[in-house]
Amino acid sequence: MSTIKTHIESNKQSADKNRSKLVPELRFKEFEDDWDKKKLGDVGRIRMCKRIFSSDTSEAGEIPFYKIGTFGRKADAYISNELYLDYREKYSFPKIGDILMSASGTLGRTVIYDGRPSYFQDSNIIWIDNQEELITNSFLYYIYQVVRYESEGGTIQRLYNTIISNTKFSKPSLPEQQKIASFLSAVDEKIQQLSKKKELLEQYKKGVMQKLFSGELRFKDENGNSYPDWEEKKLGDVLKYYDGTHQTPKYVEKGVPFYSVEHVTRNQFTKTKFITEDVFENENKRIKLEKGDILMTRIGDIGTARLIDWDVRASFYVSLALLKQNSGYDSTYLNQFISSVPFQKELWAKTIHVAFPKKINLGEIGNCKSQLPCIEEQQKIATYLSSIDTKIKSVSSERLVTEQFKKGLLQQMFV
Repeated sequence: MSTIKTHIESNKQSADKNRSKLVPELRFKEFEDDWDKKKLGDVGRIRMCKRIFSSDTSEAGEIPFYKIGTFGRKADAYISNELYLDYREKYSFPKIGDILMSASGTLGRTVIYDGRPSYFQDSNIIWIDNQEELITNSFLYYIYQVVRYESEGGTIQRLYNTIISNTKFSKPSLPEQQKIASFLSAVDEKIQQLSKKKELLEQYKKGVMQKLFSGELRFKDENGNSYPDWEEKKLGDVLKYYDGTHQTPKYVEKGVPFYSVEHVTRNQFTKTKFITEDVFENENKRIKLEKGDILMTRIGDIGTARLIDWDVRASFYVSLALLKQNSGYDSTYLNQFISSVPFQKELWAKTIHVAFPKKINLGEIGNCKSQLPCIEEQQKIATYLSSIDTKIKSVSSERLVTEQFKKGLLQQMFV
């Protein structure tokens, strides 16, 4: 990203040169002409596919039919090849490279049509049949990311054709469109590469965990000898466990942090609600959250665990279970084991599925089985898996930085 950033900064123009001109704050140095103010309706007609009735679809078939709920994802309905060819020939159908857009649900979500045989739900998924000599598809793709629509309707939001057609945007010359789109495409490619790298690392960790916790892959001691056989124990025989406060406390602006499910699932503990010192001290008479403990979700989301690896002074809600550290096991190891497939399956089997939200009783957590190597092997397993986590976190951070960089570019490279 540093190469990209250096390139764009080297072509930066001051927006103070001429405030009356319709030009972006950040611009390639070879372009000086004003941009033109246009409406989306000026560059082409809004199109949509011919309506497909539910009686014409099936759960399996030849041609995927994308409805608004599956747009950009995996289709769950199909039409016959015969109907597809007939409708494609007789009615509106996107060309390769056209930008499909959601007109209901999540408004303005886009997918570039790649030419593969597929069909799209009428009125909910539309495209502009733009003239490429006026605006390229690749530039229009980024215009969709910066324009603002004014939706109509009540509970169900929708982008009507008139809204889309009247939406204003600024258009540079064709060469500048191509330069901007090419540059931003390079940033998008970087984001995609980082997303793929993260996905591959996560798949690799999943495979390693499967081999480690099945015993297929074992570590050896410093002399090259095998460690003792693993022990299978109930979690309740290994540690003590507690739930949090059953009463929703009265929150205050500042005080002691109070954790609930979303802090664990998002792995975000810096932004919390707060309780008073008096409430905190009263709760600490029962149990105290400490560095080395594990918090695990038990209501709604089930089985997401986070190791408390920092000096902590906080309280937590009943939706979380506290797994208390002790010298009999390595907390980092157990935190990894909790996310393993065998433990998650057992936890799921003990979950009360008739309740809403789903939950697992505290006692059932203690009945779940844990696989425990000796402490030395636990530590080696924990260190290895944590090193993969560090790589995943690094890639995620780099992707986030690149996404923020792109967001800044979109704000500065368009008028």
